[in-house]
Amino acid sequence: MIDELLVWLIFFLPLASFVVIALFIRPFLNRYAAAAGHLTIAAVGASLALSVWALGSVQARGESTALLWTHDWMEIGPLDLNVGVMLDPLTAIMLVVATAVSLMVQVYSTGYMRGDPGYARYYAYMSLFTASMIGLVLASNIVQLFVFWELVGLCSYLLIGFWYQKPAAAAAAKKAFIVTRIGDLGFLLGIMYLFFNREAFGANLNVLEITDIHAAATLGLIGGGAATWIALGIFAGAVGKSAQLPLHTWLPDAMEGPTPVSALIHAATMVAAGVFLVARFYPVFEVSPAALDTVAIVGGVTALFAASMGLVMNDVKRVLAYSTISQLGFMMLALGVGALAPAIFHLFTHAFFKALLFLGSGSVNHATGTFDMRYMGGLRKVMPWTYGTFLLGSLSLAGIFPLAGFWSKDEILAEAWRHGELVSQVVFWLALAAVFMTAFYIFRVLFMVFGGEFRGGADADPDADPHGGGAHLAESPAVMVVPLAVLSIGAVLAGFAANPTVDLGLIPSFWLTEFLGEKHSTINLGLAAFSTLAALAGIGLAYLMYSAKRISPERLSRRLAPAHRLLYRKYYVDEAYELYGVRRGLYGGLAYALDWTDKSIVDRTANGIGWLGANVGGALRQAQTGQLQVYGMAVSLGILTILGLYLFFS
Repeated sequence: MIDELLVWLIFFLPLASFVVIALFIRPFLNRYAAAAGHLTIAAVGASLALSVWALGSVQARGESTALLWTHDWMEIGPLDLNVGVMLDPLTAIMLVVATAVSLMVQVYSTGYMRGDPGYARYYAYMSLFTASMIGLVLASNIVQLFVFWELVGLCSYLLIGFWYQKPAAAAAAKKAFIVTRIGDLGFLLGIMYLFFNREAFGANLNVLEITDIHAAATLGLIGGGAATWIALGIFAGAVGKSAQLPLHTWLPDAMEGPTPVSALIHAATMVAAGVFLVARFYPVFEVSPAALDTVAIVGGVTALFAASMGLVMNDVKRVLAYSTISQLGFMMLALGVGALAPAIFHLFTHAFFKALLFLGSGSVNHATGTFDMRYMGGLRKVMPWTYGTFLLGSLSLAGIFPLAGFWSKDEILAEAWRHGELVSQVVFWLALAAVFMTAFYIFRVLFMVFGGEFRGGADADPDADPHGGGAHLAESPAVMVVPLAVLSIGAVLAGFAANPTVDLGLIPSFWLTEFLGEKHSTINLGLAAFSTLAALAGIGLAYLMYSAKRISPERLSRRLAPAHRLLYRKYYVDEAYELYGVRRGLYGGLAYALDWTDKSIVDRTANGIGWLGANVGGALRQAQTGQLQVYGMAVSLGILTILGLYLFFS
């Protein structure tokens, strides 16, 4: 029997941690700031234990139907809004992913953030961030989900701009908040369109309850046209949060926040929320082939587009940021071709190896004082644990057998190839090209950071933080290395959660696929071999260029200067948004019109009313002479005027 209270505790434990830190530790007990980290770790650890229990309980039920606990909140006319939690296979998997990665990030942060003056504030934000993602996953109705969706965006703003005294961090936080709001507007419009079409649901279904939306889509109560608009509105929100084209520009700049924040955003919370949102309302998407094709095309183009920019970036975290955008494109591609289970499978495996890679980059920065790969090198000798775990994460990201990324990547490619439609074939080849690029750019990072000889770190980097303390080459402390080791285990073994060929006895074959109610398929050995060869070709090219030095990267970039410049400038998308969307579009158009309206209409109206009040009162004041005969005459004239008007109009 699954207890409702325990399910609610998964959410309320990190929320309580936020309240205690924000209201008591930070304002009154800041000298005991270390307690904030311990409290957050304890709360998230307890949530993880309860999430594992919930996962096991849902699996033991052997049913794919959702468990619901809802409570009446308000009813205003046709709006019947409840608050509750929903526990189904998708929720159970996402809870484990979010809390497991968050716990590793919190533990790692105790070492990475030690000595920071905002230590308690950091853990308050992280507690709220984790609670918001859990609330989003557990939400039983679409309005409740939207509230937590916005709260996740708020927390990302606070954490990306955590070092708000840095102009770049403040700008990145505002950019993330504004760009994702554009997608959220589409999500809100989708909710409104859904609500205004509530008559189709009948009296027995609540238009805002997620399970009722699923039922309406399954029963055909939502027509194809309505389903398309609702699905596209939902997908717009996912495009913003998951940084898909064209709303991808905020994610690379979000690297201005602390590295553990980047790991949490990229692996288990904010960007994963977009994929979860599409998966949560997948029955609506299935009604609309046009919506599914849109998801597939946007995902495929994003996967290739972002991977190409990762080829030339010099900042480790920016390479990983573009990698995240690309991998999210893989997940959207899978959802678009009807492969729900492979998409969630890839989200599951990606959470482990991407968090591992981000925390590994933080470990490298801890030693070198910089994120610029051009000033690193030779770290394999002095940081063996970081190197070993980073290598495992890189192999998993590249999709090398038998690591986790291989199985989920192969499932997506196989499903795209198997469908045979034109859209599926196009996105298959886009994804395969992205596989080659992914392997190249991540091993470019590996060879530049850990191979060769050390090139000075922060002491040689003119853009490094002058207050960062410079380079001090040594392995990171155990509190940072242990989470890397734990995540590397996930990067190796997580693939067996849905592996169709191997049963370790610990995790049964097909577990995740069958758990989500999908039919498993046999592995396509030829396709797996082909995609592996593409990945190995990318690794080989990176080796020839950055390790063996057989091919000069500088000479190649000079020969391909226009293409290199295009990629390095990120296809000039940011410049186009700044010029046409902000300066000429927003400032030159909408903002100018609003400014004119404010000054010419609003201000003049307000000032005119004030002038009338002041001057009319002054004119009337002249009539106040204090002479009773004048007042009597005025009253008499008033009476005569009223009487005359009455007689005339009657």
